[in-house]
Amino acid sequence: MSVATSKKHAPPPELPAPAGAPSWHAISLDEVLAAQDSSRSGLTDGEAEERLTRFGANRLPPPKRRGPALRFLSQFNDVLIYVLLAAAVITALLDHWIDAQVILAVVLVNAVIGFLQEGKAEKALEAIRDMLAPKASVIRGGHRETIPGDAVVPGDIVLLEAGDRVPADLRLFDIRGLKVDEAVLTGESVAVNKNTSPVGDGVPLGDRTSMAFSGTLVTYGQGSGVVVATGAKTEIGRISGMLSEVTTLQTPLLRQMGIFAKWLTVTILGLAAFVLAFGLLVRGYGFSEIFMAVVGLSVAAIPEGLPAILTITLAIGVQDMARRNAIVRRLPAIETLGSVSVICSDKTGTLTRNEMTVASIATARRLFAVSGVGYAPQGGFSLDGQGIEIRNYPLLAETSQAALLCSDADLHEVDGRWLIEGDPMEGALLVAACKAGVDPAFERRCWPRTDAIPFDSEHRFMASLHHDHAGQGRIFVKGAPERILEMCARQRGFDDDVALDPDYWQAQSEEIASRGQRVLAVAMRPTESTHMSLMFDDVESGLTFLGLFGLIDPPREEAIAAVADCQAAGIHVKMITGDHPGTAMAVARRLGLENPEVVLTGRDLDTLDDEALRRRVQDTAVFARTSPAHKLRLVEALQAQGAVVAMTGDGVNDAPALKRADVGIAMGQKGSEAAKEAAEMVLADDNFAAIAEAVRTGRTVYDNLKKAILFILPTNGGEALVLITAILLGFTLPITAVQILWVNMVTAVTLALALAFEPSEPDVMRRPPRAAEEALLSGFLIWRTVFVSVLFMAAIFGKFVFAQSQGASVEEARTVVVNTLVVLEIFYLFSVRYLKAPSITWRGVLGTRAVLIAVGAVIGLQFLFTYAPFMTVLFDARPLSLVQGLQIVAVGVAVLLVLEAEKRLHGVIAARRKRP
Repeated sequence: MSVATSKKHAPPPELPAPAGAPSWHAISLDEVLAAQDSSRSGLTDGEAEERLTRFGANRLPPPKRRGPALRFLSQFNDVLIYVLLAAAVITALLDHWIDAQVILAVVLVNAVIGFLQEGKAEKALEAIRDMLAPKASVIRGGHRETIPGDAVVPGDIVLLEAGDRVPADLRLFDIRGLKVDEAVLTGESVAVNKNTSPVGDGVPLGDRTSMAFSGTLVTYGQGSGVVVATGAKTEIGRISGMLSEVTTLQTPLLRQMGIFAKWLTVTILGLAAFVLAFGLLVRGYGFSEIFMAVVGLSVAAIPEGLPAILTITLAIGVQDMARRNAIVRRLPAIETLGSVSVICSDKTGTLTRNEMTVASIATARRLFAVSGVGYAPQGGFSLDGQGIEIRNYPLLAETSQAALLCSDADLHEVDGRWLIEGDPMEGALLVAACKAGVDPAFERRCWPRTDAIPFDSEHRFMASLHHDHAGQGRIFVKGAPERILEMCARQRGFDDDVALDPDYWQAQSEEIASRGQRVLAVAMRPTESTHMSLMFDDVESGLTFLGLFGLIDPPREEAIAAVADCQAAGIHVKMITGDHPGTAMAVARRLGLENPEVVLTGRDLDTLDDEALRRRVQDTAVFARTSPAHKLRLVEALQAQGAVVAMTGDGVNDAPALKRADVGIAMGQKGSEAAKEAAEMVLADDNFAAIAEAVRTGRTVYDNLKKAILFILPTNGGEALVLITAILLGFTLPITAVQILWVNMVTAVTLALALAFEPSEPDVMRRPPRAAEEALLSGFLIWRTVFVSVLFMAAIFGKFVFAQSQGASVEEARTVVVNTLVVLEIFYLFSVRYLKAPSITWRGVLGTRAVLIAVGAVIGLQFLFTYAPFMTVLFDARPLSLVQGLQIVAVGVAVLLVLEAEKRLHGVIAARRKRP
């Protein structure tokens, strides 16, 4: 069915690696410069021009596109459509032009609907290309120049400052307090402190601190580095290469519909060949006469309205999700959600808020818990589970004041949202100070900063010098706990300073870290009013230790509820992140994931072969320190186990896995364009809770599609049985090919479509996911299709014979049959809305608004068919009397009663089978 295009399954791609390229992060700077044939004074203009010719521009290759003409033609790529087109061509050759035009019109309408609903073409690679830096500052011939980002070449010396986007992969040197936000590559929620020392050869991407990668953002400090890779050879380029090779899997529904279409086609062609041969050889029909009968049989058997119904039903699901701020980019994804058995979620910004929050503060002999999440200055403090009054704990306020003054971040409220300018960790300290009753603006006016030592990864601290308006001076220092302890001689006690107790602070630091929180220490010392310049010697010793801060990127509250909903629906939720194992474990505990204590890291995954990974992936819910290749491999391992996988994410590093997954779900607000374009669904408000609603909608869509199929197939089956019986017995055909097309299209776009609006079944989120390979038609549905088809055939044939016995002409009797068929479908619609529950109830009779509108529309169309003069020309219809109309309705009521009796009998039999 031509709902959306899909690609054939292909082997998973290997992560491309530059041939013979050294591990730039693991070798010395001199070795890097020698390998790049460069120096600290940079390249000459001539060398840069030659390398630009040799290596190419610093751009990623554009993606391949499929034009609108090919996309439209692909809508006809369906075996059932081929049969209809062939029938139309031969019908035209036999001079049955009206029949041929009606058939072609049906096919064209289906193609237009599919083309319009297919959505945007793939733009994932284009989105990644836009992330590269538009300009770069380099050293050329010993002088600083600003050049276009695509003109950067290997060997260039690039200068970085806060706010710059890194233009290429760099090996760093001469840095000062450099921090780089690498969330788009690693998922790390905190900017990475960079240094110039080589790191181990096999360390993960997030630990290569001597490197700055293309597309990442400098958040603090300055630095310079030599370019070691550009364009497709960069880390972001390697992800692009993976993305271009990753295949998009066909959805379960499309696979099932493809199988169903092939078997139905074989069956129809076999029946048509048999009937054609029987009519020619046994009954002695002329070729034109018997062929038109065979065309009628084919048209009757082919559910030509099914592709349109499939597309429209999915589109209704898409609109329903849009009202919940979930944008579905490819129609079949909405149905695939209904069969999802595993959700692989990125952590940062997806399950968590991507907003650092102070969760703990330790002072002398006390460990406080801090409530409130995100950057909103709302929350309080508790001690041993009991809320406290800040005024009773002055040391808590003093520690918060010190952290505030030794920070550069600012807090603003914009349109009701609290936003941080500056480093997220410093922003969290600022928010904690506000919760402690410290006014940032007031404190900064009272204690203006005189000088500062920026954070440096080598020294692992930041220091600031302040003087109040009375001339008193204070130095505040914050940094790694072990480093700050080395610089302190005393600690702030309850009443006065006391001797430092390193064992106490070490224990508190370990306790906070065990909760998955990052630990930061704060200290201070008073200084003279004449002290106006801050030097390293001023802070190396003699400081007073104030306290510890524990920071975490907290889970979203709605994500916790959504995880619970998904697990109740039999869906396993797995967290795949580039963050530290301890942090991932702590978040997993708060989310309520299965087995949160079991964590596999990227290094662990590298030691497992594919078979071992498939075994471990089933029982593991937390994966930390992963790379893009790891995420893709995990998705493939789960799919190899038969799982239908949804992958959520927001960074460029998630794009390959998003594309490979059965359903890729990207974050709309904080997600990169690459992630959005690689995904089938985008959450406009970044609300993970929408995923649970998406699963509910997907399951409802699938239920309604099954109802629509069960509604359409008996109609076609009954029509086909009528024609086969008439030909085998040598009777006049009770209905013609174009009349069959009229009935099928009119009821498909009205009655069958009404089923797409059916509400969710009560147990839709309490049953396990259906198997990906579950047959579209179960044994029960096949039985119901056969039973209703035979019932329809008996009623149609009976009405045709009865009308002729009452003196009706063939044309009038056929008009009776067309109206009988439509009335049967109207009554059958009320029955099929409840496959197992009774339909003759007050609720069942009233139906839904969509059902009542559909019934009214089809009744109006049938009056048009029966009494409009031009319908006589197109369909050879004749007017009917009131008595004939009442007789037709009576047949519909009788069939509904039979169907309800069968439904009740089937329920009794099923109940007996369940008894022990």
